[in-house]
Amino acid sequence: MPAINETLGQYSELFMLLAAGTYTIAFLAFLWDLAKSSKTLRAVDLKAAAGSTTQKVAVAAGRIGLGASDAAGPADRGERPTSGPTVAESTAAGDMKYAGERRAAARVGVALTVLGVLIHGAGVLTRALGAGRVPWGNMYEFLTTGAFVAVAVFLIALIRRDLRFLGTFVVGLGIIMLVAASVAFWTPVGHLVPALQSYWLIIHVSIAVLSSALFTLTFAMSALQLLQSYRQKNLAAGRADNLAFLRVVPNALSLENLSYRINTVAFVGWTFTLMFGAIWAEKAWGRFWGWDPKEVWTFVIWVVYAGYLHARATRGWTGTRAAWLSIVGYACVIINFTLVNTVFNGLHSYSGL
Repeated sequence: MPAINETLGQYSELFMLLAAGTYTIAFLAFLWDLAKSSKTLRAVDLKAAAGSTTQKVAVAAGRIGLGASDAAGPADRGERPTSGPTVAESTAAGDMKYAGERRAAARVGVALTVLGVLIHGAGVLTRALGAGRVPWGNMYEFLTTGAFVAVAVFLIALIRRDLRFLGTFVVGLGIIMLVAASVAFWTPVGHLVPALQSYWLIIHVSIAVLSSALFTLTFAMSALQLLQSYRQKNLAAGRADNLAFLRVVPNALSLENLSYRINTVAFVGWTFTLMFGAIWAEKAWGRFWGWDPKEVWTFVIWVVYAGYLHARATRGWTGTRAAWLSIVGYACVIINFTLVNTVFNGLHSYSGL
């Protein structure tokens, strides 16, 4: 068994603190991007509305000059009055491709997030080197590694799609996980308990962490979908736009479709998590299933997301119902990795508390 290097463990904690600080500044940049985009787009709409009003006045003046008999001629047919942006014009493009406009705050947010994830990765690596093993043997390590993977997956997704509107939510969740790890679940670097000293730890937990990171993205999308759906209904009814910052967010249907595709991939990963966990349980405790609280909640998560995929694909559960099912599934994920590890007594109580 390799010796514990406490110095590297201390460096790891320093890197985690620096990463949390960098993420915080990135979070503020993404938040500023939403606020600034809202004001900028509102100014564009006001300018367009003013231009439309000027055009109407000019047409009316022309009618007065032509007389009542000529007022119904070509000038009348050429008028194109507008009352403001339509519902479709009040959301970002549904394909989520990068547009031509420059969003300086969003670029700063992405750059700082990249810097933060590099520092964060150094923290995870030094923790692993200090312990001489993979760094997910307790709640502290799982939260810090899970936050790293969630933010890294978000950055990778940015290569193909303009998902910068998720930055506030994903980076914010990463900060919460790092703070919770440092404040509530801090554990000094050390060896694994005997039951975890297996290569199945690498296989089982790595897939669980990656699947949870994907579920984090879909949770953020589902929450935004609910807000955007509410906003689109208000706009369609002619009411005031009280959620103008959502103009840089795609429409609710586009969010739902992308969330569904990502949830499908994450569900496959969670299925392997459940299967490999059962195989590991048989090797460690001599049985595939024992109704341990952790095993039960892992299965509950699988059932909820299976129900979500089935209901949407075959039962027509779309819109807000699908979004709420996705959010309920992520709530189960949170319960599984917090309350189940810390409150319920079982064979999987490895929180280090």
